[in-house]
Amino acid sequence: MPTLGFHKHDHASCISSTLERAEAHCVAHNLKFTPVRKRTLEILLAEHRALGAYDLLAMLSKEGLGTAPPVAYRALDFLTGAGFAHKIEGLNAYIACAHLGEDHAPAFLVCTRCKTVAEADTAADKGRLGQAAAATGFQIEKTVIEAMGICPACVEDAACA
Repeated sequence: MPTLGFHKHDHASCISSTLERAEAHCVAHNLKFTPVRKRTLEILLAEHRALGAYDLLAMLSKEGLGTAPPVAYRALDFLTGAGFAHKIEGLNAYIACAHLGEDHAPAFLVCTRCKTVAEADTAADKGRLGQAAAATGFQIEKTVIEAMGICPACVEDAACA
């Protein structure tokens, strides 16, 4: 599974194909993909960077989709629960899932300057963490891996300055 987030791609196609997959998932699992939930996912997909709940609420509010914090938090709870979005713990912010519909263990590369996030796949049962767990008889249920640094675009901007 490729690392997504720092490379150029057909952004419109990325958004539309992910929304189609999300809608199909909701139909298949009898989940309500309300206008607020859909728009929240669209915003996360369009931004390709981590957004806090209040950032999302401000955007939803401008569009008449609600002004109270529970509006954003409920939409984000739904999106993370359905696997459509991830919470970036270190930023207390959210991103759209780059591998929607695939069983994966994400790791995040977070740019501390522009807040762009690339999502990579890590298998918890592989590598040193998996080896340490196996050696002790520990069963990994969930991992949260977030690497903070500077993305290629910000590195290039700094080199040009």
